[in-house]
Amino acid sequence: MSTESTTAIITGASSGIGATYAERLARRGYDVILVARSKQKLEAVAERIRKSHDVRVTVLTADLTKDADLAALEARFSGDESISVLVNNAGFGGAGTLLESDIGKMAEMIATNVTAPTRLTYAVVPGMVKRGGGVIINIASIAAIAPELLNGVYGGTKAYMLAFTQSLQHELSSKGIHAQAVLPGATSTEFWDIAGVGVGNLPSEWLMSTTDLVDSALLGLDRQEKVTIPSLQDGAEWEAYEAARQVMLPHLSNVHPAPRYAGASELAA
Repeated sequence: MSTESTTAIITGASSGIGATYAERLARRGYDVILVARSKQKLEAVAERIRKSHDVRVTVLTADLTKDADLAALEARFSGDESISVLVNNAGFGGAGTLLESDIGKMAEMIATNVTAPTRLTYAVVPGMVKRGGGVIINIASIAAIAPELLNGVYGGTKAYMLAFTQSLQHELSSKGIHAQAVLPGATSTEFWDIAGVGVGNLPSEWLMSTTDLVDSALLGLDRQEKVTIPSLQDGAEWEAYEAARQVMLPHLSNVHPAPRYAGASELAA
């Protein structure tokens, strides 16, 4: 990634994965814009970066569930050709089933995990196209391909992020924009406490550190990976999964029902 006159935006930058991305991108020479709700936490992250790296650090407080806050970010970023990296990291999850979950909280999850990254991506991409390139990093989850593991809405939002990223890569790669979906497994962050599952209840052999996660994801980005799953030990498993999907693509639409549904019309009569 070239860092000549470039800026990276990181949402959810006040702690965990987002704060680590902010530090690592600053280390690579990027000016960074840190976005999250807590000004106090953001300023602490910003101060650490300023002490260690000769880059510009901007703090923007915003609640991504609020339309006014999101619109203000869109207005600020739209058309800014200095923005070369967007890390859509802000998000939260849950572990409760449908019958245990509050619909209001699920709506907030969709707003944070789906609506906000979509709108921010739409805001920054035109500027990236004008500058001749850029990077979109979308933090999804292994729940994108294993929705049974956690709350169904959470899995759905992360499946969206994976599909959105794959579509962006298809649409924008010819314009010099690379889209990467990062699918973390269990990571040692406050995510689990917010989700209602204390991190201490998880097997220690599952929990990856945020530094290992982000460093691996950035190495994957340097290698031009479209999908990066740092915790998946055998990369051939993902390659086989993706290859099977590609094999199906030409066969997904057909004027005729598949033979396995033979007789359906007679049963409906």
